[in-house]
Amino acid sequence: MTGPPDLLTARLRLRQWEESDREPFAALNADPEVMRHFPTPLTRAQSEDLVDRLAEGITERGWGLWCVVRLDTAEPIGFTGLSVPRFEGGFTPCVEVGWRLARSSWGQGFATEAARVALDVAFGDIGLEEVVSFTTEGNHRSRAVMARLGMVHDASDDFDHPSIAAGDPLRRHVLYRLARPSGGA
Repeated sequence: MTGPPDLLTARLRLRQWEESDREPFAALNADPEVMRHFPTPLTRAQSEDLVDRLAEGITERGWGLWCVVRLDTAEPIGFTGLSVPRFEGGFTPCVEVGWRLARSSWGQGFATEAARVALDVAFGDIGLEEVVSFTTEGNHRSRAVMARLGMVHDASDDFDHPSIAAGDPLRRHVLYRLARPSGGA
């Protein structure tokens, strides 16, 4: 799998997916706590398919949901980056900034740090005017990351996720927006 150059932060490398990332990624996707705000944890086959899609997206566009690796340990800890939602809604088409990290990496600022460099790509290299992020109403950890990134929530933008069944408590989602910083990237 090949793609654009890696992105670096003080503690992290965001890069294209490698074969050795599949096992730790499958483990975090199977973790019920990591996947608490999704309908169900992923099977190994679903996780493999996801890695393939993520890698293909980076190769095709030059950006996407990169594998996040700690610089101090060389450990892959999940993904962070940019994606285009695969459903239609009142705010689509759009580009979303998102993340999913192993539980052992929570509470250390990694999601915010990695998302900031992804936003630099969104507003700089890609030239977007706005980036969104969304999650379930009860995902307070991700909502806190969105707030730290300077994203703004307006309850009138909240929506029922079309891929989640009516009546499922995870269906209601909150939407956060971040406009391109004035003066460019």
